Amino acid sequence: MNFVAIDFETATSQRNSPCEIGLTFIEDWKIKETKSWLIKPESNYYDSYNIRIHGITPDDTKDKPEFGDLWSEIRPYVENKFLIAHNAGFDFSVLRKSLELYDLDFPELSYSCSYIFSKKVWPGLPGYGLRDLCTFNQIQFSHHRAGDDSLAAAKLSLKAFAEIGLESLEQFTDKLQVNIGRLFPGGYKPSETKRVYYPKETKQYTGDPEKHNPDSIFYGRNVLFTGKMDSMTRDEANQAIADIGGTPMKGFNNSIEFLVVGQQDYRVVGDDGMSSKQEKTIKLIEKGKSIEIMSEDDFLRNL
Repeated sequence: MNFVAIDFETATSQRNSPCEIGLTFIEDWKIKETKSWLIKPESNYYDSYNIRIHGITPDDTKDKPEFGDLWSEIRPYVENKFLIAHNAGFDFSVLRKSLELYDLDFPELSYSCSYIFSKKVWPGLPGYGLRDLCTFNQIQFSHHRAGDDSLAAAKLSLKAFAEIGLESLEQFTDKLQVNIGRLFPGGYKPSETKRVYYPKETKQYTGDPEKHNPDSIFYGRNVLFTGKMDSMTRDEANQAIADIGGTPMKGFNNSIEFLVVGQQDYRVVGDDGMSSKQEKTIKLIEKGKSIEIMSEDDFLRNL
């Protein structure tokens, strides 16, 4: 089985602002090579929040090619290939939006999401971010640089396939219960779990149906926030979930599926740094409930 693991870093919250791409190539179940390219975003503008995440600055990319100039070099590496990304909804939206920005045709390729199929392989973990899964599987890497993240996703995928007994791409959907996505000239089909999630609305936060995104891990899911977020207000975060097609929860109950943890006030939560919501969530996880606890950084990457 051959595949290419892909990862993007972005300069801003806008998906058409790639500043780095990483590709790791797997042939016959073996990692052959990792390549990465720095990319100058349009206008070479960066949000300070993104810089804090990956450490890439305008000085690093000021003399680098923009995505539109780099695409002819990258395209042969992904054209007609099977790609894997961790949180593929993010990485492939970056690819699509960047191609659209420069008026470039979509390539033909297929893809899947290691975030989604890891939930099938290792059920019951408290978190499925790349760092969480790599720690669980004893994979060491430097997080939030595209080459390192693509290599980590490749190693994680190989471990997952070995764990589940996957022997070929033809077995992928049946063994992992994940549909393979496609990108093609004129459109795309997302990679998603075979379960169908139906969007829900709340009285307090009414989502915009035109913004509903079945490609998102939050689509049709119950999401609760705890702690103060750096990037947005709680109202803005809840509205973002409603717009995606998920359900922002008003308070804790047993239907929770995601808990997003922001900054905690230790004067309130105590020495362990956990709010009552987080403590209750952990107790449900210990009882076998499938809930993911994620950081604000991982939440933003999945919006």
